Formats: sequence, structure tokens, C-alpha cells
Amino acid sequence: SALFQRGITQALSVVTLGSPRMEQLIESAEGEESKRYIHHYSGLPYSFGQTGRVGTPSRREIGHGALAERALEAVIPTQADFPYTIRVVSEVLSQNGSSSMASTCGSTLALMDGGVPIKKPVAGISIGMVSDEKSYELLTDIIGLEDFSGDMDFKVAGTDSGVTGIQLDVKIPGLSLEQIKDIFERAKTARLEILKTMLATLPKPRENLSQFAPKIETIKIPVDKIGELIGPGGKNIKHIIATTGAQVDVEDDGVVTVSGVDQTAVTAGAEWIKNMMREVTV
Repeated sequence: SALFQRGITQALSVVTLGSPRMEQLIESAEGEESKRYIHHYSGLPYSFGQTGRVGTPSRREIGHGALAERALEAVIPTQADFPYTIRVVSEVLSQNGSSSMASTCGSTLALMDGGVPIKKPVAGISIGMVSDEKSYELLTDIIGLEDFSGDMDFKVAGTDSGVTGIQLDVKIPGLSLEQIKDIFERAKTARLEILKTMLATLPKPRENLSQFAPKIETIKIPVDKIGELIGPGGKNIKHIIATTGAQVDVEDDGVVTVSGVDQTAVTAGAEWIKNMMREVTV
């Protein structure tokens, strides 16, 4: 987990790691797809200093969660490098401007604290603007009042080498290319400053995962041996799960994932499968 604060805005991001079978299955118009990195954002009324009903996530919370998720998606390691399902929840404890970018920064630190080998740390900042027909002034890291009274809220998230996510709310007819160029330059300066502070606290992902995270081993078996591993009516695979206590999942391409909180159970399950796949030769 990590607590990120910038001004009054404060976000607590918590990472949970699960086995590959915990990934989210989504039924879309194109068929079923799966999602192994999930980011949820929670900004309840108390964080604004207000009272209100707490129930299903609001449209704003869903949008902010999606923005933070996309901002970090580019740096999440591949399934082959890190075979876990990753869920991040950002609880905004207090806010006055750009809590989605605070949750992006907090989530980067939380992922690193959890031992997720992200490709690069990500930070984000919101750039605002006040303008008339002749001139404009950019505002870095806007507060709620500047968002409400200003002309735009341009959120930019990224690493030290590129932009990973943007979102623009604008109240004027549009932005010129010159303004967009200035906004990205201003956002980069602020982003690098925030990254410097973040990395001073935690320079790189932790070497080891939490003792409570599931242990995972992956084995590649020939596709024609999948039936042999599963057995009639799932008899073989159920026997391995019942005897060792480890969870066994088989993909169509022959990748077998053995997972469990107890490393001994995972090792025993993996060895069992390897022994089943041995070719007996003279």
C-alpha cells in the first residue's frame, strides 16, 4: 500500500495480488474477454467535506478509476513476466483537485511496495487555464475552485520518457496547438518533480512479494497432454488439487499455473505435474 498526498488531496492505494484464475471476465459484444489488471477508485462524500449517501460507485468514480487504470496499464508487466492478477483500490481520503492523478501516483508506489516489477514509475498532474480572447494563463495542479471557475482541466499522466494517459475537460470552444504544446511542457516539468519525490521514498519495486501473496509456478506442457493431465471428468487434476492443496489451472496453449499461499503445496503440485509429463525412454 501507499499514501500519497499533494496539498489537501490525499489518496491511499492498496494492491491485492491473486492467482491468474482470479482475473475479471467481461462479456462484451465481441465475446468474452479477460482483464488481469483492475483499478478501482473510491472518492466518498466525506473526502469533499460533505455528507451524502454511500452506495454503488458514481459515474465520476468509474471515470476516475478508468483514467488511473489506463495511465498505469502501459507499465504493468506481462503475464509471462508476472503471472498474477493485480487489483488496485485507491481510497481518496481528502480532496481538493486532481484526485485521479493523486491515485495514479499512489498506485505506482503501492505496486512497487507490493513487489510488482512495473516497467517505469508513473505520475500525473492536472493543468488548468484561465483565458480571454487575447491571452491565456496556465495553472499547474489546480484546486477545486480553479477547476470550477477556470476554462479547462487537462490531466496528463506518464513516466519520465512519455505520456501514458490524458483526460481533458474544456469549457471554451477548443485549444490551439500552441496551447497544447505549452500544457504538455508544463505537465512534464511537474511530473518529473513529483516522480523525483516519489522515488526518493521508494526508488524501485521491492525484491520480494508479501508473505500473504499467493505463490505461483508456471509449467509448459504439450497441448496433446492436456487431456492426460485433466483426466476423465477432471479426475487427475482434482486429485492433485485435493492431495497437495494447491490450485491448478490449465490454459488451451498448454500453460499450467500452480498457485497457493503455501510454497510447499505449490512445489509439490508442480513436481507432480512434471512427473506426469516425463517421457519414458530406454
